[in-house]
Amino acid sequence: MTPADIATETDAAPKILVVDDEPNILDLVATVLRYEGFEVRVADNGQKALTTVGTFDPDLVILDVMLPDVDGFEVHRRLATGGSPTPVLFLTGREATEDKVRGLTMGADDYVTKPFSLEELVARVRAILRRTKSRQESTGSAVLAFADLEMDEDAHEVRRGSRSIEMTATEFNVLRFLMLNPRRVLSKSQILDHVWHYDFRGDGNVVETYISYLRRKIDATEPRLIHTVRGVGYVLRLPKE
Repeated sequence: MTPADIATETDAAPKILVVDDEPNILDLVATVLRYEGFEVRVADNGQKALTTVGTFDPDLVILDVMLPDVDGFEVHRRLATGGSPTPVLFLTGREATEDKVRGLTMGADDYVTKPFSLEELVARVRAILRRTKSRQESTGSAVLAFADLEMDEDAHEVRRGSRSIEMTATEFNVLRFLMLNPRRVLSKSQILDHVWHYDFRGDGNVVETYISYLRRKIDATEPRLIHTVRGVGYVLRLPKE
């Protein structure tokens, strides 16, 4: 799929802001994305990134965590406070699992660790833009329900009984896929493909991480709804079903 396939209704190329304090990486990523047909702006620190977001209105921010002023996590936090949060792909040299989990827990759409494959980076960029466009094209009011669990897709709200549940964008998307397929066992690869839209072999551990997050929030109330079928995947059902 080319950028033309995921362009907006005005046929404009998707806009991407690349934020990194390493000039070589900044130039390389920007050059490759422009070659792929994207409109690209760059910033070499967090403050410039925040200013550019306000004037450029990007469809996606590729954001390094290690920046000389405001770190990437703080930049993402500020972006997420807006009425329509900008999708973020973290790009960083940090390999610690806790950093990856922190970024994804904050609601980042994906995470790529340096050194990285440019082909993989472009694939992930396209995947994020595809699912963002799909969400934007959803029309009409849609409320999903299972047992006492309800999801209002338009309002981006989740409730279990009288309890309101706060969720990151990715948690919401994983739960939505489960609620669209109640009582059906979904494999890790199916969840990866639907939620992250990987065009390559994804990391199944990220699915385990998000199922764990959902269980803490959803199954804090009995009965438990999210179940593991060992060796197969995960399913949304009542315990006795």
